[in-house]
Amino acid sequence: MSAVAESQRRFQQAVLAEDATPGLFVAEGPDLAGGLGLYLMAYRVRLLAALRDNFPVLHRALGDEDFAALAHDYIDAHPSRFRSIRWFGDALVDFLDADPERLPHPALADVARMDWAMRGAFDAREVSLLTLPDLAALAPEAWPLKRFALLPSVRIIELNWRVEPIWRALNEDADAQSEAPELFAHLLLVWRPKLDCLWRSAAGAEAAALRAVAQGANFAECCESIAQSGEPDPATVAAGLLQRWVSDGLLMREEAL
Repeated sequence: MSAVAESQRRFQQAVLAEDATPGLFVAEGPDLAGGLGLYLMAYRVRLLAALRDNFPVLHRALGDEDFAALAHDYIDAHPSRFRSIRWFGDALVDFLDADPERLPHPALADVARMDWAMRGAFDAREVSLLTLPDLAALAPEAWPLKRFALLPSVRIIELNWRVEPIWRALNEDADAQSEAPELFAHLLLVWRPKLDCLWRSAAGAEAAALRAVAQGANFAECCESIAQSGEPDPATVAAGLLQRWVSDGLLMREEAL
């Protein structure tokens, strides 16, 4: 390994570990003063700022000190691997699930899930929305094999707690107070049809149909998934769900695929 490559390797290790052997650079001296010291501090400061930006409600729920402690543990376990700092934090939910004791309440893991889903939906590419006239123009014989596509912004996440009221309250007011959430397993749907991100829960037949559409099922297969959820008239339910999804701005036109 060349001297330059070895210096680069040592520099990277110093930044990632927030520590360095004195004398890595001659000008640093024994106390790592000056430029290298700034790099050692700036790396974690920037990653902490990225996590605060990507998980704003979790940050508000924990407070500055506890969130910073969690962030530094996460940075140690998951150094940034992206060219863009925007995506830093992609493994935070799994990190929290692996050790629930990191949080003062288990429901906060769902707050993190919702934060990440909202940020992903906001950054997703814009496409043309499917309209009700588009549905009306579809020939009857084409319906069974027709496949509908969700917007790129759509996120379907499984939550274990009813955290939406807490998330909304803290998102609007950092000092908001609320009751502890109740245990409630459900699906949360997050999407961005235009400028703002929207969200609502989904259950029963709709949850089954959404999962099917997300997996590329055609209309007939969606009806089968709805029937398996216990609905006696799956075709009618499926048609109603399609109308709702189009009205909500959840589906995109074929030319956007």
